[in-house]
Amino acid sequence: MTTFPENLDPELVERLISSGGGELARKMGIEFLELSAEHSVATMPVEGNTQVVGILHGGAHVVLAESLGSVSSAIHAGPGRIAVGIEINASHSRSTTSGTVTAVCTAINLGRTLATHEIAISDDQGRRLSTVRMTNFLKDN
Repeated sequence: MTTFPENLDPELVERLISSGGGELARKMGIEFLELSAEHSVATMPVEGNTQVVGILHGGAHVVLAESLGSVSSAIHAGPGRIAVGIEINASHSRSTTSGTVTAVCTAINLGRTLATHEIAISDDQGRRLSTVRMTNFLKDN
């Protein structure tokens, strides 16, 4: 069950619930646990998201991070506005072959036109796998 901020735009809540976070997020098995502009958490299974040698695909890390960072930025943007990703980078420091990974998204800067978040992805033992930074442009819908 996803936890939303109390004052969240009802239209955004409906979009998130009805879409499950988007088609790609659903395909990847991403589950949003907590959502806010400042702090968000999501999980994703390793199974089904691995590359040819059996480790979690680096691109899957980025999909998880971008999904979470985009939603956090959209929450910050507010009603009648959208968030559009303009920059993302990822540093992978460790691999994993099984279990579930957890992404924790923390706001670095929440401005009127830009929102920047850091997303830390860890394994079931709490070891950091990746650090991702994402910037979204916030604009009127």
